[in-house]
Amino acid sequence: MPFALIVLALLAALPIQQSSLLAPTGTLRASFIENNPVQGRVDAKTGAVSGPAADLTRELARRLNVKFEITPLPSAGAVLESVRSGKMDIGFLAYEAARAEQVDFSDPYSSSGSAYAVRANSTLKSSADVDRPGVTIGAIAGQSPEVYVREHSKNARVESLSSVPPNAAIGKMLLDGKFDAFAANRTRMEEMVREVPGLRVLPDDFTATLQSIVVAKGKKQQLDAVNRFLAEVRTSGFVKTSLAKADLAGVTVAAEPKR
Repeated sequence: MPFALIVLALLAALPIQQSSLLAPTGTLRASFIENNPVQGRVDAKTGAVSGPAADLTRELARRLNVKFEITPLPSAGAVLESVRSGKMDIGFLAYEAARAEQVDFSDPYSSSGSAYAVRANSTLKSSADVDRPGVTIGAIAGQSPEVYVREHSKNARVESLSSVPPNAAIGKMLLDGKFDAFAANRTRMEEMVREVPGLRVLPDDFTATLQSIVVAKGKKQQLDAVNRFLAEVRTSGFVKTSLAKADLAGVTVAAEPKR
């Protein structure tokens, strides 16, 4: 067989090989945290999913020439378990060292700032002001901003909520004085202060988290395939367009990883 025909045959077989790696059932199954707008949103009426997780899953499935299913789950722990158990082929999560002991993380596709919301009349002006005696920080247990403030706050007290309340409920807790500051991704906090008068978001991010795709532990070929895909969609502008369409405050395309 001529060399050119061999190359064409290999290229033609590539999507089949990739699909068997990433979507062994013939359907690319993905999960994400349903209450994290940085990853995606679920339409309350139709159940339709939008946002970067949906866009990336759809595009990867298109390239693999397979169907896809994207499943919203209530927490990071649920996403971790869905991938570890094999119920899902990929999941969307922010990188954390403890999570990386359970699944393998791809290179990041976006970077999302985390910020504090406070009362409008609060004396707290920047993130550095928050970690002081007498300050109570609220956060959602297990989410990346909560993990960060719990590990890094030396003087302030951190109170973690076991589930994700509506923005209005978080705002009421701040206004009622239960918390002096609330830590979450900037997207969520900026949306909350638009909904709840009497609050503001501190201007600087106290940390940034890197959003990635996760696969089951030890699946190097799957991880390499995902990384090749993400490198292409970062470079092409696909991720930038997806983030712009989702209108996510404080979220940018992740930098190319250094090798």
